[in-house]
Amino acid sequence: MSNCKRCEGVRAFVYGCSSEPLLFKVYALPCVSKRAVSIDQVKNHSIDPIHRAVSLWSRMGVVTVLPILHVTLSAGIVEIEREPINYKTTPVQDRVQRLKQQMDHGDVRLEWDNKRGWLTSVLKHLDVPASSQTLVFSKTSLQIRRISPSKPRAIYFNDDTYVGWVQNGDVIELSAVDSKQGGIFYVLKQQKAERPVIIRDQGDCLTCHASSKTKGVPGYLVRSVFASREGQPYFGLGTTTTDHTTPMGKRFGGWYVTGTHGRMRHRGNVIARDDRYNPIDPEKGANIVDLSKFLRVEPYLERGSDIVALMILEHQSQMHNLITNGSYDCRHAFHYQKIMNRALDRPTDHETESTRSRIVNAGDKLLRYLLFCDEYTLGSPVKGTSGFARHFSSLGPRDRKGRSLRDLDLGRRIFRYPCSFLIYSESFDELPAPLLAHVETRLIRVLRGEDLSGDFQHISPGDREAILEILMDTKPGFRAKENALE
Repeated sequence: MSNCKRCEGVRAFVYGCSSEPLLFKVYALPCVSKRAVSIDQVKNHSIDPIHRAVSLWSRMGVVTVLPILHVTLSAGIVEIEREPINYKTTPVQDRVQRLKQQMDHGDVRLEWDNKRGWLTSVLKHLDVPASSQTLVFSKTSLQIRRISPSKPRAIYFNDDTYVGWVQNGDVIELSAVDSKQGGIFYVLKQQKAERPVIIRDQGDCLTCHASSKTKGVPGYLVRSVFASREGQPYFGLGTTTTDHTTPMGKRFGGWYVTGTHGRMRHRGNVIARDDRYNPIDPEKGANIVDLSKFLRVEPYLERGSDIVALMILEHQSQMHNLITNGSYDCRHAFHYQKIMNRALDRPTDHETESTRSRIVNAGDKLLRYLLFCDEYTLGSPVKGTSGFARHFSSLGPRDRKGRSLRDLDLGRRIFRYPCSFLIYSESFDELPAPLLAHVETRLIRVLRGEDLSGDFQHISPGDREAILEILMDTKPGFRAKENALE
C-alpha cells in the first residue's frame, strides 16, 4: 500500500457498489476531489479513475467525507473509447438524442408539472407508457440519497428507451439504445426552465452500465439484492443480475412487485435482514396487488410495480446487451484482422480463423437468448395489475393469422412464441453483416427443423413453424432470405 500524492489517501484494492473487485488499484480518499478526469488520463495511468467518479458524486451531494470510498470501475470503459468503437465521439441517433435535438432546435417544448417535474411530458415525447412503471427501493442507482423503501425509484420503458424518476430528484435519468453503440445515457435537470436541456453522460453512468453485468458493453441490468430498511443492499449476501433464465425465487430483491403468481415466490416487497441463512421471509411479499401498505403511491403515475412489466424488462435488458456485445465483438474482430493483415502483408479482405470463430461464438450466444434457451419454467400463472400486458401485446406486428411475437403466455413461460420481439429492433437489423447473416441463417435452419441441436429442443415443431410464418409475414426481407437459403 502507498499514499496518494494528491490527497494523502491510502492506495487500496477495494470492493465497489456492485460487489466486484476493481480492475484498477485506486485510492481510498479522505478528501472530496472536485477535479474532472479525462479518459486519456485513465488510459495513461496519469491519474486515478476514482477522482472522476468522486467529482460527479460530490457535485450531486452524494458524498461529503469519504474515509473509504467503495466504487467499481470497469476496464471496459477504457476499451470502448478506442477504435473501432469510439463510444463517446461517434454521433448517435437514439430516441433520446432525437428528442434532445428537437428541444435544442425549439421544435419540441416540454411541459412542467409541479408534482413530477418534466416526467409526464418526457414520457409522452419518448412514447413510453406509464403502465410500464416498476419501482425499485434499493440504493443501487445514481440518486441513492433520494431512494428508500418509502420513496422508491420509478423506471418506465419501451422497446428501446428507459426513464428513471425519483421523488424530489435532482435529475430525470434517461437512456436509449443506439443501433450501433448500444446504451446511451443522459440526464435532464428537474428544474423549471424556459428551455430545459438534456445532457449526455460523459462516462459516469458506465461505472455500472458497462460491466460484466451488462456483457461488458454500455447497456442495462435488473439486479436483485437484499436491501435493508433504509434501502442499502447487503452486498455480503450476494446479488443476482436477472433475466428470463433466473429462477423466480432469486428475482426482484429490492423491488416492489404487484401481481399474482400463485405458489411461486420471489424476493420482492420485503426488507432483508443481515442474516446469511435467513435474510427474508418471501411469504410476506407474495401475491401483493396493493402497495399502499408499503408506501404512499399517490406521487407515482401508477399505483403498482407490475410483475409482467418487470419480467419483460428483465428479458429485454439482457437482449439489448447481447445485441450490442455481438456488434462490438464483430467490429473488434475485423479491426484486429485489418491490423494483422496489414502487418503480415496479406490481402485486406483475408478472413482469419480467429475472426470467423468470434463471429460464430457471438452469433450463437445471441441466437440462444433470442430463442429463450434455458428459460425458467413458471410454476404458476402470472398476472399483473396494470394495463401494461394489454398495451404491450397490442403493439404487434401480427401475421395473416393474427399471431404476434408479443403474444404473452404467462402460464408456463413469458411469451406464447419463444422468439424475442427485439428481432424487429433497429439494433438487430444493423448488426455487422457477417454476424447478422450467421444469426439469421442458423435461425431459419432451427425454425425449419433442420438444426435439431440440443440448445433448441425446447421449441416444439408447432412453435418453430409458427415463428417462421410470423417472421415471414411481419419482418421485412425475412421471407426472401428464407427462400434464398438452400
